[in-house]
Amino acid sequence: MVEEVKTAPAPDGACLPSGWAGLGQPSYVWRFGLERRLDLIRRHVPLQGRRILDIGCGVGTFVQRLREFSPHVYGVDIDQERVRRGAMALPHLVVAVSEHLPFADATFDVVLLHEVLEHVRDDRLTLGEACRVTRPGGRIVIYCPNRLYPFETHGIFLGKRYLFGNIPLVNYLPDGLRKRLVPHVRAYTRRGLRRLFAGLAARPIVHTCIFPGFDNLAARSALVSSILRRVVYPLENTPLSNFGLSHFVVLEKRG
Repeated sequence: MVEEVKTAPAPDGACLPSGWAGLGQPSYVWRFGLERRLDLIRRHVPLQGRRILDIGCGVGTFVQRLREFSPHVYGVDIDQERVRRGAMALPHLVVAVSEHLPFADATFDVVLLHEVLEHVRDDRLTLGEACRVTRPGGRIVIYCPNRLYPFETHGIFLGKRYLFGNIPLVNYLPDGLRKRLVPHVRAYTRRGLRRLFAGLAARPIVHTCIFPGFDNLAARSALVSSILRRVVYPLENTPLSNFGLSHFVVLEKRG
C-alpha cells in the first residue's frame, strides 16, 4: 500500500532549484505533443490498472490523463503551489524531492520522469530512487533533452540576464561554456545516459529520440505545423533521430 503524504521536507543540506528557469515549466494543457508521447509509452509499457508514479508531476496534467487507465496514479513535485493547484482536482499528489521519495520499495509498476531529470538536483540519485520504488519487472519511463538537438529550448543566461526562447547551437558548445550559458538545466547524449544508467538495477529496453510536437507553432499555423510533422516524424525511424528534441528511454527493473 502507498501511504498518502502531504509534504516531505528536503533532507538536511539539500539545495533545491528555485525560480522559473530552475524548476522548468510544467505542462498545463494536454495537447498533441503530449498525446503522441503517451502513445509511444503505451507501445512499450502496460498501463491498465497499474500503479503509476509521475515524478515532477507539476499541476498533474499527466496524472490526470493516466488516471484514464488506472485509479492508482500518484504524482510528486517539489513545488508546493503546483501540487496545491493540482490537488484541487486530483488525489494522490505529494510534495517531495525526487532524490528522497516518500514511498516504500517496489511500490509501483510504472515510474514516469517526463522532462524532469534535467532539472533535479541529483539526477543519479533521482534515478536510484525511481528504481527503488519500482517493482521487479516494472518500467521506468524517461523523457529528457537531447544534447544533439540544434536548439536549447530552456533559454540561456548572459551573466545574470535570462533570455527565454529556443537558442540555436548552444548544445554544441563545449561542456564548460554550455554550463555557463545554461547552468539551470542539463542535456544528455546517449553515452552520457548510458553512464548515468550504469549500476542501476534496471536495463534499457528502449532508447530512441523523438522530434517536437510543434504545438506552439500549430497555434499560429495549423498548416505549417502539419507539414513539419509529416516531414520530420518519419526521420525518427532513421539515424537522423539522433538529432531529435528528446530522448525516450524505457528501463526495466531487474528481478
